[in-house]
Amino acid sequence: MMADGYTGKILRVDLTSEKITTDNLNREWAKQFLGGKGLGARYLFEELKPGVDAMSPDNILSIWTGPAAGTMVPLTSRFVVVTKSPLTGTFLDSYAGGFLAPEIKYSGFDGIIIKGKAKKPVYLWITDSKAELRDAKNLWGKDTYKTEELVRKEVGHKYARVASIGPAGEKLGLISSVTADLTRNAGRGGTGAVFGSKNLKAVAAKGTMGVEVDNMDEFVKMAKEMILKDVVENPDHAGMITDGTPIIVDMSQNAALLPTKNWSSGEWEGSAGINSDALKSRVLVRKKACFDCAIACGSWSKVKKGLFKGATTEGPEYETLGMCGSNCGIKNIEAVVKFAEDCDRLGLDTISSGNVTGLAIDLYERGVLTKKDTGGLELKWGNEEAYGKMPAMIANRQHIGAVLADGAKRAAKKIGKGAEKLVVESKGLEYPAYDPRGTIGMALAYATSDRGACHMRAWPVAADAYGSGDPWSPEGKAAICVEDQTRTSVKWSFIFCDFYSVNFANMAKYYTAVTGAKSSEEHMREIGKRIWNLTRAFNVREGFARNDDNLPERMEKDPLSSGKTKGKSVPRVDFERMLEEYYKLWGWDAQGRPTKKALEEAGLKDIVPKLSYLK
Repeated sequence: MMADGYTGKILRVDLTSEKITTDNLNREWAKQFLGGKGLGARYLFEELKPGVDAMSPDNILSIWTGPAAGTMVPLTSRFVVVTKSPLTGTFLDSYAGGFLAPEIKYSGFDGIIIKGKAKKPVYLWITDSKAELRDAKNLWGKDTYKTEELVRKEVGHKYARVASIGPAGEKLGLISSVTADLTRNAGRGGTGAVFGSKNLKAVAAKGTMGVEVDNMDEFVKMAKEMILKDVVENPDHAGMITDGTPIIVDMSQNAALLPTKNWSSGEWEGSAGINSDALKSRVLVRKKACFDCAIACGSWSKVKKGLFKGATTEGPEYETLGMCGSNCGIKNIEAVVKFAEDCDRLGLDTISSGNVTGLAIDLYERGVLTKKDTGGLELKWGNEEAYGKMPAMIANRQHIGAVLADGAKRAAKKIGKGAEKLVVESKGLEYPAYDPRGTIGMALAYATSDRGACHMRAWPVAADAYGSGDPWSPEGKAAICVEDQTRTSVKWSFIFCDFYSVNFANMAKYYTAVTGAKSSEEHMREIGKRIWNLTRAFNVREGFARNDDNLPERMEKDPLSSGKTKGKSVPRVDFERMLEEYYKLWGWDAQGRPTKKALEEAGLKDIVPKLSYLK
């Protein structure tokens, strides 16, 4: 182990042959791509053959930490699952916080690369440079809460950390997630389905090996300063510390871009029942934090009375409140808590689950779906009892859940009867909770995200609808997206928490503190550009082109119905203008493909011969 934050080791697992080996970390790649998203993308591009079916044994599944995981650098305890998405066919990186990443690091590994398919259900147990595959027959069929409990008991470590799938992943649902520490989900893109397709129930780790940095005395001094000045005293974090992301419910309601009743409106008359005040006054038990976190944005919530009494979960955070609350016509936070708990237990992505549930309710209200389809449920707006049964129906592929389990795009295609016109997605991944008709830059952010519609790559809503900009002007939105995508590519490689508003300068400072290598704002920018070009090249190699950077028909032709966004849509001419400007800023061709020049300038000369469109 070197004194630079990295362990220098990669764990390799071949599930087919049951062979487990250890590789040296590619140090050159670590310098070029940091860790997390960047390293995961580099290994995936190199080792996955083009065109591989994401659900086949040949797909590669990897779990990565960042160089600062397990150290005192604040808010770096996240891990990322990297694979080819079975939902979208794109590059996929999906993140979760909690405590697993430090334990993987303390066990002696920077990352885990998993290939093949086990003959029977197994789980991976890792501790102090050792790893073994264990029989998971007794775990198959169990929810994630029970799985964590049983794995900890079996390995004999009360504080072992576990990432597992529930019934949704076992049944290969394409909106299934990987759940860690009960409530932390690598949710987007079907990570759970990839686990399930490999007969991998869980990954667990507990280590004692620690992490070494370049200069411990200087590092501790700087870490204390980071925590105080960059996190606790940072005004950008004030709302996260006091309320967490639920404060965004009111922000979106005021801006009239809160997804409501399957994207029919940007404001919800019941928003006060699912906002931060509702959470704090009705269900909040205590605040909750991940490893080494000074923000503690998590909220442990419990329903105290009513139909869902006893339901508990962490959060719900904003995306869940928006997609599983207002988008489903739900005005009581207690119902959302229960829905979110069931998603955690069953292993479902709440963003996608809220989308498909809202779609199903909409179709039922329109008469497209009937009680025969819903198993007798009166699936109407505000019917909390019927709504509350949807996660189990989706996870277990029962009745209409059998098609909803594979996402809104596939479900609508199977249902037909106009359902496809009601779906809001990009590359097959359902939109998060910011309606672009109230913040036009988000249309570009969703369309150009490398994993499908995502708000964690670029977030122009902060500059316009929540800020002082014009939310309906296309002017400058491409530049915002390019800047954000460059910065977050570094952020998700370090891996920092979603809610840490870290900039290039601070990331350079932290990189030097951990590794001892000199860095700068420009150095971090170069890494971000390299990573974004790499994931774009991966998607192009998989067959994606300009027409996949799509604007859903509904965003263009179905204006919002009320409030300050009434009558607003995303004009096609404005979208195309933003997209063309975006490609030019990245130096890509008119089809959105990285040019040879762009790749070479990004330090990716070695992948040029591997891209057929450049020959």
